[in-house]
Parts: sequence; C-alpha cells; structure tokens
Amino acid sequence: MNNLTKQLCRLTIAQVNLLKCNNQLLGLASPAVAALAGIHSSSTSQARYNKHNTGPQKWLQYNKTVHPPQNPDEEPRKAYVCHMRTNIKYSPDKMWYIASFVRGMSVDEALKQLNFVLKKGAVDVKEVIKEAIEMAQRRHNVEFKSNLWVAESFVGKGRVVKGFRRHGRGRYGVVEYKYCHYFVRLEEGEPPKNYYLPNPQTPSEQFEKWLDQMRMRKVINSL
Repeated sequence: MNNLTKQLCRLTIAQVNLLKCNNQLLGLASPAVAALAGIHSSSTSQARYNKHNTGPQKWLQYNKTVHPPQNPDEEPRKAYVCHMRTNIKYSPDKMWYIASFVRGMSVDEALKQLNFVLKKGAVDVKEVIKEAIEMAQRRHNVEFKSNLWVAESFVGKGRVVKGFRRHGRGRYGVVEYKYCHYFVRLEEGEPPKNYYLPNPQTPSEQFEKWLDQMRMRKVINSL
C-alpha cells in the first residue's frame, strides 16, 4: 500500500465524500478514492450490541410442524397459529394481567374487551392478536376468522436495562427499564365453556366424592 492510500484511509467519511466530488469535477477520480467512497457509515458497535437481541424464536417454529395424516374415523385436527412480539417496552408483571385476561376468549370477544382495558400493554396484545388472525387466514387456510379462540396467552421476561437516578447527599439509585415478550396461540373452533375451572359436578358426583374422602380417612393411633 503506497503512501497516498495510507493517507486516504485516515480521512473521515465527510472528507472522502468531499474529495470524491472535487475529483469528479476535475475528472481525476482515483481507484483508491472510489474504493473508500463505498465505506458504510453506520456504527459497528451498535450492530454488535443488537445482534443477539432478536428475542426468542422457537415459538414461531410450531407453525412449521408437519403432522402425520389422520385416519378417517379420527376427529379432525384443529388448525392453530402461533404468533409473538418481542422486546416490548413494558413490564412483564403488568403484561401478565392482560395476557391472562384474554386467555380462553374468542378472538372477537378478546378484541372487544381489550378496547376497554386502560393499560399500555393492551395495545400490543390487540395488535398481536390481529396479526395472528391475518396470518391464520393467509398461511394456514382458516376460512372464518371469527372461528378462532385464544388457546394460549402468556408473557416472557425480556431484556432489563439498568440506569441510575440521582439522590440527595451524593447518593444514587438503580433504575430498571424492563422489556417483555408476548406469546399467543389461536386455535380453530369454539372456546371451552370452563377454561380455568373444572366442569361442574352433579349432586350425585359430589356425594360420591365425599364418600370417597370419608373412606380414605385415617384415625390417628389406630390399627
């Protein structure tokens, strides 16, 4: 490498662009200046910092699962679609309430109820559900978008960025800026009537359960 090329490598991007314009006007563009003109001006440190910040990716791989063919006498397998949004600037503890709220609802009921939730995370949850509905119709051959319900809805902890806050007498405190990941799985069909609670028992079933509990009792200090 000659001395001219070494000097050109020490130039900044603005100086290289200015030198290139002057050489083009004079018709004296050199190969070294032409090579330096293609230098990317973005910060490499920022790219290295965000390289592994894409969040979890395994949840979307469930959409690529290939199931074996079913027998004619088997019940048809329900279609489903998995979707997520990573690195949401919201606390996972606060997002948990919204994720649990829409779990077990139909998509129409979930979107309707989220319009009345006065939390910032409700906007992201509503957008993710809408994107999942569109994905189910476009990629998974779901005919009616209203024939879907929220089978799974949960939150994961994301990146935690720590900062400092000044206090009196020269002291300081640590501030945590939390991020979260939201995951949802929509399933085709009608939502169950009892998603969280078990099916209600009849009086005879309750009596049989009580008898079993009484028969399983053990008297202390007995044979």
